[in-house]
Amino acid sequence: MGVLANHTKGKNAPDKIFRISGMAKERAAIVGKENITNATTGAFLDGDGHLITLKTVEATMKEIPFADAAEYATIEGSPAFIEAAIDAAFREYRPDAYIDGIATPGGTGGIHHAVLNYLEDGDTVITMDRYWAAYKSICRETNRNFDTFVMFDENNKFNVQGCVEKLREYAAKQTNVFLVLNTPANNPTGYNVRQEEWEIIMAELTSIANNGKNNVVLLLDIAYIDFAAPESRAFFQLFNQLPENFLVLVAFSMSKSYTMYGYRLGCLLCVSSNKQEVEDFVAINKFSSRATWSNCSRLGMLVMEKINQEPERKAAFRAEQETLRLSLLKRAEVFIKEADEIGLKVCPFDSGFFVTVPTEHAEEVAAELRKSDLFIVPLGDGANAGLRVALCAIPEEKITGIAKKIKEALDIVSK
Repeated sequence: MGVLANHTKGKNAPDKIFRISGMAKERAAIVGKENITNATTGAFLDGDGHLITLKTVEATMKEIPFADAAEYATIEGSPAFIEAAIDAAFREYRPDAYIDGIATPGGTGGIHHAVLNYLEDGDTVITMDRYWAAYKSICRETNRNFDTFVMFDENNKFNVQGCVEKLREYAAKQTNVFLVLNTPANNPTGYNVRQEEWEIIMAELTSIANNGKNNVVLLLDIAYIDFAAPESRAFFQLFNQLPENFLVLVAFSMSKSYTMYGYRLGCLLCVSSNKQEVEDFVAINKFSSRATWSNCSRLGMLVMEKINQEPERKAAFRAEQETLRLSLLKRAEVFIKEADEIGLKVCPFDSGFFVTVPTEHAEEVAAELRKSDLFIVPLGDGANAGLRVALCAIPEEKITGIAKKIKEALDIVSK
């Protein structure tokens, strides 16, 4: 008889991404990193495999006295940090609503709190079938269920109707209908939900909120938003004056946008037309924070505050972000152009760190590619399986030819 509590049985989440990345590093130690291509890591790397960081962020960090940075942060995060996160997330598209936030360790912490505090035990989270695996782990950890709709239809378009049907299904089963959308710059596909698609989804969610039986929680994971075009934030204007029982939660992360992956700081934002709902949001999530991680990185907060409060520094920071975005887009353009030329199917891509090549033989194809020292992560199973290619980790000069290698491996495996 084991000592673990019964509710922990079956919890086992080996991380495929880190495992295959580890294999790439082991191989690089043998043949030299210049002789392999490691397309696994979700971090922006240069041609030498070093992390690309924003100089404005680094300089700002160095200006902060260690004694200030080393103090405890407040549990909920300082007001200046929350305001900076609101500004960073929404920019000029800030919704006309009550908005507040609470500090979290990265976007992950915000997603955890949202799932924990806005669903009952046994309720279900809905999202797309091409998703970040941690969503499912968070549901398992919090005793919630997890269900998906097919992300792309038979015409390789975003499956709005599938989303609507899934929402209606769970509106008949549970009080709070909870939808997670990771957009823009979706992980793992790089897709941005279009404005016209957003309008259909919002119309359905609003209808559910107004039916007299359900509440609606829309959780947005915007971890990669600063690698999408600035105008991709326009959908935030659809959150103006929503029904009072329609809550929008936005999981903002400093990891990618500020190149501060290891500092683990984010902010869960709440958007509502009901002031009391926002006040309740802060109170309950502050309680949950105290009961889990307590408080977050004060240094990260101070960096974000300082950048937000000084116009020249903020302008320099955003210019650096835009340079990175355009650099990443160039990498994607090379890959997608070559894929189109050789007939390699790729999920619709707009922006972000990753592209996905759909295939039901993802594990086998990934294994075949490792024979030629190309390391790519296979994700999903069955109809939603695919190869996630981390363009962020591959320098532009190494991207040429990757699509061809994938197509050749697919052909070998499919014989």
